[in-house]
Amino acid sequence: MKISDVSISRPVLATMGSLALVLFGVLGYLRLPVRELPDIDPPIVSVETSLRGANPRVMESSVTDVLEEELSTAEGIRTLTSSSNEQRSSVRLEFGLAGC
Repeated sequence: MKISDVSISRPVLATMGSLALVLFGVLGYLRLPVRELPDIDPPIVSVETSLRGANPRVMESSVTDVLEEELSTAEGIRTLTSSSNEQRSSVRLEFGLAGC
């Protein structure tokens, strides 16, 4: 038996089924966890480099400064931070979200 035949032969059942679907739809919509401003982590790129035997000054002048100059040309950068340590260098770029 098709659903249309059941709906025609039993209109009260069809009406109650339709009302139940509408009720479940409204309840589902009201319980849906939607926020206007959800928590979103900003896009971050981190570049880690190492150079054996280099002190912090050499790391900064030979590696960190060069990376900063090249990476600072990227579009949408919100912050650029860097650090130079013994044999290691780190550059961190945080990009803004589109439309913000």
